[in-house]
Amino acid sequence: MSGLIKKLINLFLIGVLAFLPIFLIVQIVLFLKQLWSDGYALVYGYSENVFLTVILFSFSFLTFAYIGYRVKTGKSSIIALIDAVIDRIPFLNTIYRVTKKIVNMFSGNSQQEKLDVVYTEYPKDGVWVPAYVTNKKNDMYVLFIPTSPNPTSGFTVIVHESKVVKSTMSIEEATSFIVSVGVDFNHMNEISQLH
Repeated sequence: MSGLIKKLINLFLIGVLAFLPIFLIVQIVLFLKQLWSDGYALVYGYSENVFLTVILFSFSFLTFAYIGYRVKTGKSSIIALIDAVIDRIPFLNTIYRVTKKIVNMFSGNSQQEKLDVVYTEYPKDGVWVPAYVTNKKNDMYVLFIPTSPNPTSGFTVIVHESKVVKSTMSIEEATSFIVSVGVDFNHMNEISQLH
């Protein structure tokens, strides 16, 4: 009887985990819907005119799309003005600058064309993990080693070039590998390069 209960609990947990990705997507959709509804209610509460509310939302959407276009081409005077103002505020300027660099790095807007993915031995020799190259000076690499299944947390290390093995994985593939705790790994041929 005890074995049957364990088997049922195991099957129950597998069923719950099967719905976890769907649950996360639903939560994101509900969050965006709530954000949109709250914004609409705020604007509509001031004017109580549906036409004016739709015009304001359309204008806001087009404004953000235009700013996104200008940022992508590297010519946004609005963002440059905000940068200049925040740069004068102690403490906040550091948080803003670092956050902006991280967002630009992962969105592809940094000076680097793309974020390189490498393998390095961490936390000890013989244990290989994927890492993102965040900076490089001569033969020294600054790496961000993400943790599974949450790639936004991890460790930043500085290693010599001889301690890394380059990967052909894209940033998306490496992130998928980390989030899936290794299940989604289409670069098995690279394992032979690790020594």
